[in-house]
Amino acid sequence: MSPDELRGAEWIRAAYPFELGGLPVAWQLSARPHADSAMTEWNAYFTTGTPPEALADFLVALDAREAPDAEFARAEVVLTALSAHGWLRDMDRPRTTATDTGFSASVSLEMLPPLIQDAYPRDDLLGWRVWAEPVLGAPYLWCASFSASVPHDLVAAFASSLASPVPVSRRTLPQSTEGRRRVVRRG
Repeated sequence: MSPDELRGAEWIRAAYPFELGGLPVAWQLSARPHADSAMTEWNAYFTTGTPPEALADFLVALDAREAPDAEFARAEVVLTALSAHGWLRDMDRPRTTATDTGFSASVSLEMLPPLIQDAYPRDDLLGWRVWAEPVLGAPYLWCASFSASVPHDLVAAFASSLASPVPVSRRTLPQSTEGRRRVVRRG
């Protein structure tokens, strides 16, 4: 919990098991409008395997906000962040979906799966979904879902980090990404 008690991050894998894309959700991040509010305004969910640098950049952006629940940006900010790193907009849904150039990861604004909690519990709200599927039809490597009220600039921080071409350190590499990754050995 943040010192102001407006932001929280919780490892929920064992306490509240549910899945996204067939993978167990590991982290739930949330924000609420007031420290004494029992209900969260929004939630973001991340499965195991979510790139830790993207999750960390989301947390840094969340921590930097004065009001974690206030919306300041339009949905377009997410797609603009991805396009800036060379991601391709979906030809059929250019205002809601982008994919990396290797077609192994996607970000899409769409109907949310069950159990994604938001302050507005309507079924017709759209939220961001993000996933990595290195080979079409193969199991997902990881998934993330952002409830409808998550501010778009926070999702853009996650997306920008995800799309960044800057090399990241990994101890193990998923076998399903063989031939689709660039390995740089330290020197």
